[in-house]
Amino acid sequence: MKKEVRKRKWPKLLLGTFGIMAIIVIGALIFVNGYIGKSVPVTSGEIDLEVLDADVTVIRSEIGVPHIAADSDADLYRAQGYVQAQDRMFQMDLSRRQASGRLAEAVGADAVNTDKFFRTFSLRDAAEKSWEGYDEETKRVLEWFAEGVNAYLQEAKENRSLSYEFALLGYEPEPWTPIDSLAIGKFMAYDLGGNWSTLAIRHFALNEFPEDKAKELFIDYPDHAPSIIEENKNQQVAVAGRFDASLLPPEFNGSNNWVVAGDKTASGLPLLADDPHLGLSTPSIWYQMHLKSPEQNVSGVIFAGIPGIILGHNEDIAWGVTNVGPDVQDLYIETPNPVDPTQFLYEGEWEQAEVRDEPIAIKGQEAEPFEVVVTRHGPIISNVIYEEEDPEALFSMQWTALEPTLELQAVLKFNKAGNWDEFEAALEDFQAPAQNFVFASTDGTIAYKANGRIPIRKWGDGQLPVPGDSAEYGWEGYVPFDELPTLVNPEEGFIATANNEVVDDSYEYHITDFWAQPYRYQRIAEVLEASDNLTKEDMMALQMDQQNLYAREFLENMVNAVRKETDQHEEVLDMLMEWDQVDSPDQAAPLVFHKWMKQLPKTILADDFPKDVYKLLPGKNHITDEMMRQAFGGHEGVWVSEYGGVGKWLSDALDTSLREIEQDFGDDFKSWEWGDYHQLTFPHPLGGASPIFAQFLNPEPLPVGGSNITVQAAAFNAEGNVNHGASWRFVADLSDLSSAYHIVGPGLSGHVKSDYFHNQVDDWAEGNFHETPIDSAIEGSSLILNAD
Repeated sequence: MKKEVRKRKWPKLLLGTFGIMAIIVIGALIFVNGYIGKSVPVTSGEIDLEVLDADVTVIRSEIGVPHIAADSDADLYRAQGYVQAQDRMFQMDLSRRQASGRLAEAVGADAVNTDKFFRTFSLRDAAEKSWEGYDEETKRVLEWFAEGVNAYLQEAKENRSLSYEFALLGYEPEPWTPIDSLAIGKFMAYDLGGNWSTLAIRHFALNEFPEDKAKELFIDYPDHAPSIIEENKNQQVAVAGRFDASLLPPEFNGSNNWVVAGDKTASGLPLLADDPHLGLSTPSIWYQMHLKSPEQNVSGVIFAGIPGIILGHNEDIAWGVTNVGPDVQDLYIETPNPVDPTQFLYEGEWEQAEVRDEPIAIKGQEAEPFEVVVTRHGPIISNVIYEEEDPEALFSMQWTALEPTLELQAVLKFNKAGNWDEFEAALEDFQAPAQNFVFASTDGTIAYKANGRIPIRKWGDGQLPVPGDSAEYGWEGYVPFDELPTLVNPEEGFIATANNEVVDDSYEYHITDFWAQPYRYQRIAEVLEASDNLTKEDMMALQMDQQNLYAREFLENMVNAVRKETDQHEEVLDMLMEWDQVDSPDQAAPLVFHKWMKQLPKTILADDFPKDVYKLLPGKNHITDEMMRQAFGGHEGVWVSEYGGVGKWLSDALDTSLREIEQDFGDDFKSWEWGDYHQLTFPHPLGGASPIFAQFLNPEPLPVGGSNITVQAAAFNAEGNVNHGASWRFVADLSDLSSAYHIVGPGLSGHVKSDYFHNQVDDWAEGNFHETPIDSAIEGSSLILNAD
């Protein structure tokens, strides 16, 4: 018998109520959809733009790359400002606010500590000082760019078509200024040039642990500097409870780049590849563009809010960067006057510091008073967020980026350079952050320079904080430009960098002791050395390479150490030994290996540090890697011996890692996959405010391979979210510079309803590159910006 299905009868009142609610919800959705749709960038047709001298054409390709063609540089940069603002105005506004310490004005009291931090780090102050040093041509470019941004803002306000984020936060952006662009540039120097926290942690370690234990936390312990060590012990600065680790740049900020000479390529001319590793977000930190005027024809990427092209190519040359990571931030132990805390001891006298009154404006509240105190060395950073009453000692920070620097002047010269001599001359203006530049030109030249201001110290090598009360310490200039590491047309036929050590012991000057782990560089060199017939397709494939050389170095010894300690986990250990050491998303071994490696520092170090100090501790795996090397070589260090030996340490860490994996993915290790945990995310800044926003603004997570130590850079957080990696991929074949090959995940537009919002997420995961031409063969939607 067929079961009767009875229809539920709702009371008429409820039916009517539900109907009204449905109409309201549908109406609200239609309104919201229409409202948001008003701010979608206009990419075709015509727009009148009063600031232009002549008409400008903007063609957006099928993936959203704007190709801007103008009759003059003035109109080119005006149009660049306008187009960037169309796609990225909210991002641009947040960027200038963060760099300037003005987020709380827009988002409220939760951002006050962030604002205090960046006011203290003085990025906007440094931008204002840099403006004075720029030549008139660069100042004009900044002004033209600002005119274009402001033309968009005026139009959007008049048409009530500002991006919806401004309505959500309840404010309108202010007019754009040239200093805003320079402040964003200074923020990138902050993101790429920090080592102050390393010095603070070393200072803490010397005062917290016996010297033999503290020594193992250094990459290279300064045995030659006992007086500095004693100074750090005698005058202790509070570290625990004083700093917010969440405001530090990501530890894995770095990059890969390489350039191959024509002798090793199929075409007989060079190949160049670059993929900068930064935070992965919606929208991308990069904005890809093509700029063309009678004076230049250049293509590549730039940070939203800045004119020009910082990385890319023109008709004659191509270039890319990785982070050098030199020691460009020094901490000084300052002694404040107990009577007047704005005075500090120097050469036996109390010296008055500069005091900047910088009240923090807060949305919906009264401004909070705040002062930035700046000694002769730099700003006091110890008590930015967590105040300390009557401290006996504080840290101040000296940093190259806080001085007037001229990066944008260099960038604009890159765009028009035609050979290595012109490009290298432009590099002299690129001062902070220090970058490894690789270069190739159509004349066959390949070259490299580690470029930027690298301090020469009066005493010591910057591994520890130094006394601020003595003239014996400080900087006495920078490594001369002509003596920076440089290489042109080497016999090996290629040059590659991956934040690895770029000098040997014979180099006269100190750069740093804190280089990246060598595995990405070693893999790149391994592949490039193996062929003399390389193609652009080989370069793209290498950028997606998932070979794990970290496991090659350590895994066998790790497994053997555990087997000597215990008979547990035999099947899992067998699986690890049979693994091909490729971080592919469909294998279990990468999941076990990486969870295990991440657990090692927690197991041996975390309990001995306050939680906030442990979070600040940089290079945790650098430290435990060296502990393993010593132990496997028969020389167990103090930390390992006190723990109970290398076998116990590794076994305990593996136990913890496997328990965590089993909780998330079950106890059948044969069903585990790296991609189930390791998933690509491009979070939007508003996505964390609400699950509803996240649903609309963040792309669906995707399983991906690679890791933080493979050439396919895909660093991940504790939840497995891949939130850091190749923010842009770029390959150029110098045999044909009429185009090049790119991926910018998740897409080029910052607008949720744009076709270019998340259209490159799958491409990023799969390595699907897009060809971007700079010749006349450009197709797409056409927008004419009409001069009035």
